[in-house]
Amino acid sequence: WQTIAGEHGLDGDGHYNGTSDLQLERMNVYFTHASGDKYVPRAVLVDLEPGTMDAVRAGPFGKLFRPDNFVFGQS
Repeated sequence: WQTIAGEHGLDGDGHYNGTSDLQLERMNVYFTHASGDKYVPRAVLVDLEPGTMDAVRAGPFGKLFRPDNFVFGQS
């Protein structure tokens, strides 16, 4: 997601910082425009272990995802 976000001019929080209209042209293929002028990935992250999701949330692009797009098993 870091590469795709960079190609579309998005920072780690999902805000557009690009300079090209071409970047915005197909933004809706990978991202949904959310409130606060923010873009979030059109993805659901699924794993059996919550630790994997915690690692994604703690990473540089963890704020890019919506909390309800994380699905994981509970012990």
